[in-house]
Amino acid sequence: MGIVDAPKKAGPSELKPDGDPVSQGSWQAALFDDGKGTIASQLVERLREAIISGQLEAGAKINLLRAREIFSVSLSPLREALARLVPDGLVTFEDNRGYRVAPVSVSDLREITRLREEFETLALRQAIATAPTKWEGDVMRTLHRLNTAERNPADSATLERWEALHRDFHLTLLAGCGMPLLLGFCRTLLNLNDRYRRSFLVRTSGDRNVGMEHSEIAQGAAARDADFACARLREHIHRTGSNLATHLADRIAP
Repeated sequence: MGIVDAPKKAGPSELKPDGDPVSQGSWQAALFDDGKGTIASQLVERLREAIISGQLEAGAKINLLRAREIFSVSLSPLREALARLVPDGLVTFEDNRGYRVAPVSVSDLREITRLREEFETLALRQAIATAPTKWEGDVMRTLHRLNTAERNPADSATLERWEALHRDFHLTLLAGCGMPLLLGFCRTLLNLNDRYRRSFLVRTSGDRNVGMEHSEIAQGAAARDADFACARLREHIHRTGSNLATHLADRIAP
């Protein structure tokens, strides 16, 4: 038994990946009560992963009673967790209608792509100008881990690991900017973008040599060549967004 009621329209449900039903997802494993009030935080991470991975369908209503049973929690931490996902754009709330998994659309993807281009290049340019030398080594280490990771569409475990390493690479690139608010915006946009990316990677190992693109960005950053690195990053984000929009155009709302 899952925690969502299927959306009435079939379009968004196309994003649900093949595999085990929602009720068997690993994100539903028992929560750990450490006595420090972290149940809501654990729920946030579990629900975020379930939404980003597509295990909870876009547009579906979240059934609080079922969720309480599955996680063995009271309504208070559950509502707190869902409320914390609303500002991230992953959950919506309406009076008298409750919580829903946020819908998806091509226009939403295009906006996310445009904002990523602006915010991430701004953060990278600032990082190149101000980050300590250690940041250069961190960037190259995360690049190596990413480029040596397997990404097999037939093996969901490799896709999940690659996505985690990909996220780490992008956030490490930006981490040296020293601007917490900007980094927060970038993390939110990456989460939103990953909802679309992961639906695409379920069926393919990729559509181009992204390893080379990541290498060019990282090498430009480590060399403190802001114009080169930021141009490659902008192109990388734009190509990814455009390819995803094309791939999903006939499967989700415009």
